[in-house]
Amino acid sequence: MKSILSKLTLTAAALATMAAFSTTAVAAEKVVLGVAIPAATHGFTGGIVFWANQAKKDLEAANPDLKVIVKTAANAAEQANQLQDLMAVSKINALVVFPFESAALTKPVTEVHNKGVYVTVVDRGLTDTSAQDAYVSGDNTAFGKIPAEYLAKAMGGKGNLVAMRGIATTLDNERWDAFTGVLKNSPDIKILDAKYANWNRDDAFKVMQDYLTRFKQIDAVWAADDDMAVGVLKAIDQAKRTDIKIVFGGAGAKGMIKTLMDGKDPRIVANVSYSPKFMYDSIKLTAEARLKGEKLPATYIIPSVLITKENATQFYFPDSPF
Repeated sequence: MKSILSKLTLTAAALATMAAFSTTAVAAEKVVLGVAIPAATHGFTGGIVFWANQAKKDLEAANPDLKVIVKTAANAAEQANQLQDLMAVSKINALVVFPFESAALTKPVTEVHNKGVYVTVVDRGLTDTSAQDAYVSGDNTAFGKIPAEYLAKAMGGKGNLVAMRGIATTLDNERWDAFTGVLKNSPDIKILDAKYANWNRDDAFKVMQDYLTRFKQIDAVWAADDDMAVGVLKAIDQAKRTDIKIVFGGAGAKGMIKTLMDGKDPRIVANVSYSPKFMYDSIKLTAEARLKGEKLPATYIIPSVLITKENATQFYFPDSPF
């Protein structure tokens, strides 16, 4: 009898241990994914916010062991504070971050990564890549190369061009280096000036006004973002300038793609893809990998391609804010 009781006691203890292990295992499989992104301060980031929240909705519905927490920040300092809150309050074990600025967010993201959180960086890279497990981005080299190749051909290899850059980030540097690298092969195309306009239509409007005042002959503009292109076109129209034949934006905003499809503005003849939908893809890839206990490739690049009237319908997303 004593032997039987001993066996029953051991069995009960074993079951209790197994139950405890099972509970721990389930808890360990629970993925709490923080998403830190810029606020919708312009069209592209509006698209980023839209696709991030769409990913949260779709992924949480499909995966009961997943919680997605989306935080939006108006500046780099606010985003850094949000990362601390995601760690201390939300207890995240995975992070997808679209840095507001590269240099300013490198240290805060590093601190999160050093505490064992799996980190996927999206689009605007950090200045220290050891702070991340994975990097997901559009093809920034192609984003700069494709417009330069198109403009060089459309301008017949000669003429005056002005450019607008975004925010001082690693991706902007990649785009600019690729753009100027191509135009080195067209020495008769002169880049009159290139200023940062922060991927913002109002800032681009002001920069373009300055260009129009200083330069009496401009043949083409590379605006490097469709929001900036809107500001550029407004400034040109207000100044009633007719010398500018091409305004090349970028990222495939739905308004610009619709204009391209309809042929409403002869200055809008091409674009380059860089959809904010990659935010959805980044969150989905990270969440699904972590739920399986897996990692993403160190670098995951989503191709950028030339958009013309012939293929524009493939890049038109009317439900997106961008």
